[in-house]
Amino acid sequence: MEASVILPILKKKLAFLSGGKDRRSGLILTIPLCLEQTSMDELSVTLDYLLSIPSEKCKARGFTVIVDGRKSQWNVVKTVVLMLQNVVPAEVSLVCVVKPDEFWDKKVTHFCFWKEKDRLGFEVILVSANKLTRYIEPCQLTEDFGGTLTYDHMDWLNKRLVFEKFTKESTSLLDELALINNGSDKGSQQEKERSIDLNFLPSVDPETVLQTGHELLSELQQRRFNGSDGGVSWSPMDDELLAQPQVMKLLDSLREQYTRYQEVCRQRSKRTQLEEIQQKVMQVVNWLEGPGSEQLRTQWGIGDSIRASQALQQKHEEIESQHSEWFAVYVELNQQIAALLNAGDEEDLVELKALQQQLSDVCYRQASQLEFRQNLLQAALEFHSVAQDLSQQLDGLLGMLCVDVAPADGASIQQTLKLLEEKLKSVDSGLQGLREKGQSLLDQISNQASWAYGKDVTIENKENVDHIQGVMEDMQLRKQRCEDMVDVRRLKMLQMVQLFKCEEDAAQAVEWLSELLDALLKTHIRLGDDAQETKVLLEKHRKFVDVAQSTYDYGRQLLQATVVLCQSLRCTSRSSGDTLPRLNRVWKQFTVTSDERVHRLETAVAFHSSAEKILQECPEQPEAFNEVEQFDEIEAVGKSLLDRLTVPVVYPDGSEQYFGSPSDMASAAEHIREKMKLVSLKKQQLRQPEATTPDS
Repeated sequence: MEASVILPILKKKLAFLSGGKDRRSGLILTIPLCLEQTSMDELSVTLDYLLSIPSEKCKARGFTVIVDGRKSQWNVVKTVVLMLQNVVPAEVSLVCVVKPDEFWDKKVTHFCFWKEKDRLGFEVILVSANKLTRYIEPCQLTEDFGGTLTYDHMDWLNKRLVFEKFTKESTSLLDELALINNGSDKGSQQEKERSIDLNFLPSVDPETVLQTGHELLSELQQRRFNGSDGGVSWSPMDDELLAQPQVMKLLDSLREQYTRYQEVCRQRSKRTQLEEIQQKVMQVVNWLEGPGSEQLRTQWGIGDSIRASQALQQKHEEIESQHSEWFAVYVELNQQIAALLNAGDEEDLVELKALQQQLSDVCYRQASQLEFRQNLLQAALEFHSVAQDLSQQLDGLLGMLCVDVAPADGASIQQTLKLLEEKLKSVDSGLQGLREKGQSLLDQISNQASWAYGKDVTIENKENVDHIQGVMEDMQLRKQRCEDMVDVRRLKMLQMVQLFKCEEDAAQAVEWLSELLDALLKTHIRLGDDAQETKVLLEKHRKFVDVAQSTYDYGRQLLQATVVLCQSLRCTSRSSGDTLPRLNRVWKQFTVTSDERVHRLETAVAFHSSAEKILQECPEQPEAFNEVEQFDEIEAVGKSLLDRLTVPVVYPDGSEQYFGSPSDMASAAEHIREKMKLVSLKKQQLRQPEATTPDS
């Protein structure tokens, strides 16, 4: 019977064992009757429970029962005493009925308990509370009977409940742990066969039960050393003395079984963890070697454009994302395996290392394949990017070549030619970069078969190789066509540069010729003071004319080259049609002016020579001047020269131009007149002797 089952009855305190003992060391059982009617059934249940607590040795010493009838009626007391005969007749040695003062005297004469001793089996005495110490020591009596023994019924009941709960739970737990531990000690095959039975957990927490037991034992042991308030040593209750070794024994058994259970749990947890790791490892390996590898096998292309390569990269990133989840599981499993390896269980080391090696091999191989594929796609993207840039450069160069050149001058042609050369150089550099990228991509593709898992990738690789080589060959052909067109355009532009140069030089020749004409008119004025100086001026003028002739011839040659270049370029010169008439016009003006200058200088030479000859003749040779015609000729030449100085140069277009300024011409004329005066004076001097001869 458990206290928890009859807890409401026990709380009524119908009877109790205070822990006190009589002089024979028998336990004292106290039945406190009250004014209310006491249920004999409940009292019987209470007595049965209380009498089941002491040991057999303790029961053999007998009980002293104190029936407290001070608050009850006689018939109830008599009924209780008679009931003791049926409940505990052998264990009861003395029944002390505590009577109220002067209350039961008349009734006692009608029922003498001592006469019924043989029939009852125990002695019954009526005693007042103050006389109870005659039979029982005060230290063994509770305060209700004037004793010093401390008893708290609810405290005892609570401890009893804790003890019984601990006993029940610990006993059940011991059976469960023994079942688990004994089952785990058997062979691995039997364990696997009974794994379902052995995997259950104890119905209660062993830690909680152990803690409850330790607290209960501590409480039981503590009461042994605590004295009462009066300093009198308190003797513990017999049930408490019996409970201590029982609790200690249960605790020892629990600790032993729980230690074994913990080891069993550790081994089972390790085995379970190992099985879970093995299962997860196989899941990772099966997925990587199955769906994961199949995903990579189906992704062999590199795309034929930037957009296609980017789409393949995006698809590859999705594949990498799926692999990343499994790689995360791999990292976690690797850490778990490393932790188990560090635990140092030799029996599992081989299996764990094999799992770790298998997992690492598969994951590293798959990671290498992913990295290779990513690098291949990146190389393909770079190749297509370079190819697209090169194609755009070739398109731009071709567009530039297809537009007809209509520059304004040679400088713009030079700028255009420089730009053309830069574009061609950029195309050349781009093609070289494309070849490098293409060769690098071809090298990577050639290594693809090393991780193809036996799959023949020759056909797929051939398509990729053909595409790469086709792109490079196409770019090479386009570049070659552009180079040919650039050569033609370069030649044409160089001819145009030459054309512009010829036109500019021809225009410059006209300018130079105009400057020579202007210099001839403005600075070539002097006719010389004598024949020698005039001859020098005439010689200088001829050289001057030679320079002008060379300039004119140079201009004519440039214009002829311009005509040839225009015919070659199939274009109409914008300046040669105007330059040639200008050149011819200036040259004609220069020729007319030069002829006039030559005529004047030659006339001046004749004038000065004749005049100087006459002026230098000696007067003793008069026969030299016999002819008057010489003087007249000189005068005629001088007058003719003076007249010519006043006449302008008339050009073919009817325009006129004078040599120098009027003052310059006046100075030259004045010098000629002075020399004519000298000649006239000479003439007169020669005629005077001729006139005086007849007179004499």
